[in-house]
Amino acid sequence: MGGETNIFRWSPISRTNGRFQYPACKGFRSGGNSRVGRVVGVAESGYKAPPNEETHMLASQRGLFEMPRDICYLNSASYSPLPLRTQEAGRAAVGRKATPWTLDASFANRQHERARAAAAALIHADPADIALIPSISYGVATAAKLLTLSRGARVLVLENDHSSPVLEWQTRADAQGFAIETIRAPDNGDWTSAVLASIERRGAPPIGLASISSVHWSDGGLIDLERVADALRRQGAVLLVDATHSAGVLNMDVRRLDPDFVIFPTYKWLLGPYGRAFIYIARRHQDGVPLEQTAFGRRDVRSENAVYFADTRYVADARRFDMGERDHFISMEMAAIGMEMMAEWGTAAIAQRLSMLTERIAEGLRGTGVRVADSRLRAPHILSLGFKNLGFEHGLPSGLVEGLASEGIYVAARLNRMRISPHVFNDERDADRFVAALARRLRD
Repeated sequence: MGGETNIFRWSPISRTNGRFQYPACKGFRSGGNSRVGRVVGVAESGYKAPPNEETHMLASQRGLFEMPRDICYLNSASYSPLPLRTQEAGRAAVGRKATPWTLDASFANRQHERARAAAAALIHADPADIALIPSISYGVATAAKLLTLSRGARVLVLENDHSSPVLEWQTRADAQGFAIETIRAPDNGDWTSAVLASIERRGAPPIGLASISSVHWSDGGLIDLERVADALRRQGAVLLVDATHSAGVLNMDVRRLDPDFVIFPTYKWLLGPYGRAFIYIARRHQDGVPLEQTAFGRRDVRSENAVYFADTRYVADARRFDMGERDHFISMEMAAIGMEMMAEWGTAAIAQRLSMLTERIAEGLRGTGVRVADSRLRAPHILSLGFKNLGFEHGLPSGLVEGLASEGIYVAARLNRMRISPHVFNDERDADRFVAALARRLRD
């Protein structure tokens, strides 16, 4: 099958002969904010590191998590565990909620702004352009309320993309008169080329919107957002990015990319709780009507005022789009901590670590017949394995994921493939243990 290979290649970036070395194997320390030496080889992947940034690989941060040595958790694309520091903050926050009389009047706003600033830092945005929301679907619904798409226009979505960036538009299409165009999963794994081909298809109706994930949740397929954004901009179309599987791990700079909307949650790669998410809204859309009508979204609607509805005009920035009941005393700080940790480590260092682990797994599976997507076309932190070459008609051997779980190895079944998604707490022992267990089970 095109776009898949059992072999990966390395590009030298140092004065060595280009052989890849595992920096974390020498001088390795588990836990702490440690970084090892410069990576001697970089996988040929579609991911582009931030410009002018010297790349160092993050060491395993296992010591910062409640991660027993006998657990091999390779499923962060579903849920990440919480760092110990975040767990402690959550327990303290429960105590605060139990004694609300101890909270000063500015406490809630400090939490809002801390989380807003942490989210903004991950995508190089101004905090004033970030709204606090509970989910990706809420963010897409917010964007949909702000946009007026022309009748007959096309809305591009990815085949088998997650529900949030797709269902809102499917629900609105008939009533608003636009057409959903689903970009089929490419046989060669090149999602970027497939998206560009749809945008530039001759004779097609005009494009109103592309509502797409930056990394496909099922197979880790990577989309070059800069190329896609340029192509959409030439046609005057809107770009909405579901950055669930890229924010904090892959570099994104909204100042350069200039998307219309970027949405991401914290419960996967950002090491945070469920129910906390954020939306970047370009300033050209910030004069619209929010999904919910709140007092804090208005300029002067305050309970302490003599006149309650003193000034009902909206606040001037993205804060008007904050969700109702945003005073989440427990989870808002937890979300901020995870994002701050990711920002401190940096996308380049994180991506190097996770790329090393996924490539180590790919190399370990070479010759087994397991199919691995071309590293140039996938994100560095998600590996999708196919088994059809081994004679499994439905793609994924029955009971394989469950069997690995019985050994304390946790991965995910996604669209008849196996998805592997390590995070900063994983190390080489995890990768090698998974490869050995999978190979044994396939032999048996």
